[in-house]
Amino acid sequence: MELSRRSFLAGSAAIAALGPLTQAESSSALTVGQVLDRIKANVGMPWMTQTVDNVIAGGLDTPVNGIATTMMATLDVLQRSAKAGRNMVVTHESTYFSHQDTTDELTNDPTFRFKRDFCKEHGVAVFHFHDHWHRRKPDGIAVGMARETGWDSHLVPGTEREFAFENRTVLQLARELQSHLRLRTLRVLGDPEMPVKRALASWGYVSLTPGLPYIARDDIDALVVGETREWELVEYVQDQIASGKRKALIVIGHVSSEQAGMKYCAEWLRSFITEVPIDFIPADEPFWRPDEPVAGGGRTR
Repeated sequence: MELSRRSFLAGSAAIAALGPLTQAESSSALTVGQVLDRIKANVGMPWMTQTVDNVIAGGLDTPVNGIATTMMATLDVLQRSAKAGRNMVVTHESTYFSHQDTTDELTNDPTFRFKRDFCKEHGVAVFHFHDHWHRRKPDGIAVGMARETGWDSHLVPGTEREFAFENRTVLQLARELQSHLRLRTLRVLGDPEMPVKRALASWGYVSLTPGLPYIARDDIDALVVGETREWELVEYVQDQIASGKRKALIVIGHVSSEQAGMKYCAEWLRSFITEVPIDFIPADEPFWRPDEPVAGGGRTR
């Protein structure tokens, strides 16, 4: 389930009431290493030697009181996880601001040190789960996003990210995404009334390649992405349209474009880890519009 803020407070009080683990309890508790062993046994593919999927904070012997899955381990997510007693965070994207989670150049950076020290002080372990979650069959992010958008019934057979529609326009697709994913800052390029028979989703970041080959396909009317460079793929689609092609690009934001895949990850983890509670803690959509009311920090939910 998705953990509400009220549940966070209740969980925090419950953990505080239990007090710290005794040495005997700690030695018999589920550890981060044991969780990783089960993930490796259930992901359905050999574990790669070259991967970003590593423990970023904490250690393999850290006792696990509860697990939170999230799209991005922002400090806010880590704070909410710790408050709820979910001291192992399984994040799809990086913790320390780069895909590889390298920190050599951040040693003296106060924001990095604050985040690192928070994890140490609160016993929070973080596992970066990106490569294998994408490469499993089917792709865990693609499964979650197809379900969350309501487009799973439109999947083209034999694909994970292509969708066929009978009667949709670009505007209708954009509004469906906005509604189902609760988006604030979605952006659309193309004629809003253009019919869309087939759309392809590239969840997360997409570069010019493979973005260009995707939208260049004659059978693809619209490409949905999390984020992309405006001087590359955005310009290419603009030029396609100016040359007379009927194309559209929908940009929904990186966090929002993969978030539901980590919601599904919590469900997947619960199928083989039963000793501790497992919940999905969403990362907030980072941007807000100046024409909407926002709470502190830009958070609206």
